[in-house]
Amino acid sequence: MNRTIQSLIPALMCLAVLVGPAAAQDRIYRCGNEYTNNASQAKERGCKLVEGGNVTVVEGARSAPAAPKASVAPSSAPRVDPNDQRSRDADARSILESELRKAETRHAELLKEYNNGAPERNALDLRNPQRYMERTAEIKASLARSESDIAGIKRELARLPTR
Repeated sequence: MNRTIQSLIPALMCLAVLVGPAAAQDRIYRCGNEYTNNASQAKERGCKLVEGGNVTVVEGARSAPAAPKASVAPSSAPRVDPNDQRSRDADARSILESELRKAETRHAELLKEYNNGAPERNALDLRNPQRYMERTAEIKASLARSESDIAGIKRELARLPTR
């Protein structure tokens, strides 16, 4: 019998080495995107216990926060002739100015149609008061979109270099 136990000892040691870490794993708590096995820290932070299996967390390399950079093209980017760039900027400005004029014209039409919240009633509106209220709300929403469009176009124009 002594020989049987001696022959089982290496097998039992291997089993203990394999099972030991898994059996000895502490409880794991999840704190947002972080995991911890420190119960007191988890209790302080209001973390939740992770149940059902082992958790493996691999810590990634942390990079230093990037300093804000001016928009600089990479050295491999093709160079644009300054005259070509000025021409492109002028084209972009003329297109945006044209879009701004159209948007302002459309906004003026909507303001006139909205008539300070009391648009003129048409035949459909006279028969259906609910339709009138819906149309008024649609015009008001269109006015808000139009104002937003105009503000966006003006922001884009401000970003372009002046002539």
